[in-house]
Amino acid sequence: MGSLFRSEEMALCQLFLQSEAAYACVSELGELGLVQFRDLNPDVNAFQRKFVNEVRRCDEMERKLRYLEKEIKKDGIPMLDTGESPEAPQPREMIDLEATFEKLENELREVNQNAEALKRNFLELTELKHILRKTQVFFDEMADNQNEDEQAQLLGEEGVRASQPGQNLKLGFVAGVILRERLPAFERMLWRACRGNVFLRRAMIETPLEDPTNGDQVHKSVFIIFFQGDQLKTRVKKICEGFRATLYPCPEAPADRREMAMGVMTRIEDLNTVLGQTQDHRHRVLVAAAKNLKNWFVKVRKIKAIYHTLNLFNLDVTQKCLIAECWVPLLDIETIQLALRRGTERSGSSVPPILNRMQTFENPPTYNRTNKFTKAFQALIDAYGVASYREMNPAPYTIITFPFLFAVMFGDLGHGAIMALFGLWMIRKEKGLAAQKTDNEIWNIFFGGRYIIFLMGVFSMYTGLIYNDIFSKSLNIFGSHWHLSYNKSTVMENKFLQLSPKGDYEGAPYPFGMDPIWQVAGANKIIFHNAYKMKISIIFGVIHMIFGVVMSWHNHTYFRNRISLLYEFIPQLVLLLLLFFYMVLLMFIKWIKFAATNDKPYSEACAPSILITFIDMVLFNTPKPPPENCETYMFMGQHFIQVLFVLVAVGCIPVMLLAKPLLIMQARKQANVQPIAGATSDAEAGGVSNSGSHGGGGGHEEEEELSEIFIHQSIDTIEYVLGSVSHTASYLRLWALSLAHAQLAEVLWTMVLSIGLKQEGPVGGIVLTCVFAFWAILTVGILVLMEGLSAFLHTLRLHWVEFQSKFYKGQGYAFQPFSFDAIIENGAAAAEE
Repeated sequence: MGSLFRSEEMALCQLFLQSEAAYACVSELGELGLVQFRDLNPDVNAFQRKFVNEVRRCDEMERKLRYLEKEIKKDGIPMLDTGESPEAPQPREMIDLEATFEKLENELREVNQNAEALKRNFLELTELKHILRKTQVFFDEMADNQNEDEQAQLLGEEGVRASQPGQNLKLGFVAGVILRERLPAFERMLWRACRGNVFLRRAMIETPLEDPTNGDQVHKSVFIIFFQGDQLKTRVKKICEGFRATLYPCPEAPADRREMAMGVMTRIEDLNTVLGQTQDHRHRVLVAAAKNLKNWFVKVRKIKAIYHTLNLFNLDVTQKCLIAECWVPLLDIETIQLALRRGTERSGSSVPPILNRMQTFENPPTYNRTNKFTKAFQALIDAYGVASYREMNPAPYTIITFPFLFAVMFGDLGHGAIMALFGLWMIRKEKGLAAQKTDNEIWNIFFGGRYIIFLMGVFSMYTGLIYNDIFSKSLNIFGSHWHLSYNKSTVMENKFLQLSPKGDYEGAPYPFGMDPIWQVAGANKIIFHNAYKMKISIIFGVIHMIFGVVMSWHNHTYFRNRISLLYEFIPQLVLLLLLFFYMVLLMFIKWIKFAATNDKPYSEACAPSILITFIDMVLFNTPKPPPENCETYMFMGQHFIQVLFVLVAVGCIPVMLLAKPLLIMQARKQANVQPIAGATSDAEAGGVSNSGSHGGGGGHEEEEELSEIFIHQSIDTIEYVLGSVSHTASYLRLWALSLAHAQLAEVLWTMVLSIGLKQEGPVGGIVLTCVFAFWAILTVGILVLMEGLSAFLHTLRLHWVEFQSKFYKGQGYAFQPFSFDAIIENGAAAAEE
């Protein structure tokens, strides 16, 4: 089969590169993205490897670029992103890049330091300006209201005595600014520490001031404190220092204050001019850097990735050749050799690189080629577990089965159309949407699964047509083919009307899907739909599981696992066919043989219950006597065939349980130690023992203990037998979710939209508009998003557990090639976080 159905064949190769050509060759391989290198120095510390200094230099360049990026984002400058990926620079270009980044960083840091100093100076002058203005008001009030009572309040009893005639009272003062939120605590501390012997006046600064350290806006207040004596002065200054209040000199004389204020205003104007020029220069530097920042990041990350990869190589004894080991897809070896030759020519080396294929006993990595369409489906499979090497890949089949099973649960023409249009919009706009890189995880999930969403919507539209269901109503496309024996008023007004299956058809039955007449059958509509959906759920489930078992046949034949093919696949398939597929056949026989229009013994009254028939078959019960003129069995020899099927199915269980371990034990006795080919158990990587013939590696596996083989085989057998029953019942979730979805849609129509449709007149139009908007929001939010997510998760479970458990081991490890695209994408995502 092609690589779409199995992972690519891989080969372990040894690569010899000349030291001067190694950088260019690894660069070409990084652009190609098809080589996974192995670490040949696992015991060597990361700081002791050959190219550790170059990696450190790249780390330092990345740090400088991140600093530039932070400053650019701070100023809101857009960074130019052409979407192009420049080639990895030559090693000698690292010096030029380092010099450029060093110059930019130093220049920017110097500009930032100067700007911070200027802003700090501007803040001080602004605060001093407010102090001079506010204190002038304080001094004017003091000059007008100075009297003995105020002096007594200011200084207390001792102050009054000191201000008696003959004594000269002189008050000292300090002025400054403090953060507004610290002012109440500041006042309390002054009062307690100075015992009320100070006088504090304060005034708020109306405009917020900019903190030069972090650029935040802060609110401050001006204060002036009057006191007497040096002791109080020292105490006041210490308190101001503790509360981080800034003190400024304030002259006592009004003329001196006016002169200082004029000087402050002049200096503020000069500082504004210098600050503007500094900001313009900083902006020009950042704009110039923003034009090249994305390309610089790409170049530095490529250089770093190359040297990090070179650290995985070994040096030969002459120190002139680098030796590497790598996994490569077998089909791409020629492409890789061409890339190596291009790298050698770029470096100017005369010695060509050597790529030798090696033999190995290791299991190769799993590499499934994907495109933008299959990538999302492959991601669903890999989320369960990466396929073992060359194991059957379920992804191609999931492209059809996943949206189909989803649609069985989500079948509604209207809801499916909404989902399909949303997916189609993302597909049509995918280039533009992909260019708008975002860290919104929910959006990234939706966009990554745009093709899944589109297919789920399309399939849901198809099943909606089959169910004849659009927003809980039916489409009468071809006209109902059911002839009613009631008059129109009875049909439209009687809520308990049951449609009789014996009604006359006008010609052939409804050509496609459900007849729309079932929409008016309020009493037995759900009963009819339940019977139909329950049966198709079991039919689809059994077919899906049989397909999964058949897939295991491809695995066994590919890996030449003859014992598993004979004693696992055949009993599993027989068990599934004789019990559950037989039940499906009974459903079809019942549909074909019995009808409401037939006479006995093939009328609807004689139709047996499939569930009761199946239970009686498994328990060997004698069926209950049928109604008069009805037959006990649906066809001749049914009882004998059912007994035979059950006995054969039960006989398959010991075959699955014992045959394989006993044959392995016998083979080991005959060969003493050497196990026979293809006789390994499923625990040994699912039959990958002969993978050497498919990937260049030998298939030797350590011999497993017989006790472990018996235990594993017992677990696998019990799991399959019990799982066949539980998995079949699990597919009934298709019926349950389909019923729930249809009922929720009907509730929304009846309880919400129908209210607006019943309104009449101009007011009715307004009410209908509002009700329709509310109904549309509920429909999209609940029925499309929430119900869609529920159906998606149930479909995922049916594929992971019921389908893939039949053949898929998922015990491999993913192929992770050295790719610049992946490295740059991961680096950009990490930077955004």
